[in-house]
Amino acid sequence: MSLKVIFTWWNRQTLGTFFKTLFTGIFVGSDDYGNKYYKNKKNERWVIYSKEIEATKITADWFHWMHHTNDKIPSKNDMKYTWQKKHSENKTGTSKSYNPVKIKKKNNLKKYETWK
Repeated sequence: MSLKVIFTWWNRQTLGTFFKTLFTGIFVGSDDYGNKYYKNKKNERWVIYSKEIEATKITADWFHWMHHTNDKIPSKNDMKYTWQKKHSENKTGTSKSYNPVKIKKKNNLKKYETWK
């Protein structure tokens, strides 16, 4: 483990989370992004992110498990419906963010007159 990982929280985990995982953490599973999920005997649940820390990288089924909505541990064999899209993280602030097409309004559709 490098010093960068020990002293910076944005590199997957802090020193406190590392020791908590080492001494009390029980590995539960991982998702398609490589995030690893843990719990302890008190049923506290946490995630160690695979790359940068981004909460929107947690898929919906693991999100429900993390927040005690569902106690079933998600597996890769769980049935998904054909209408369900694959999970994608929030792309706001990146070049892949959503930009709707702007519709040009005609000037003759105004319902009021501007002051002069």
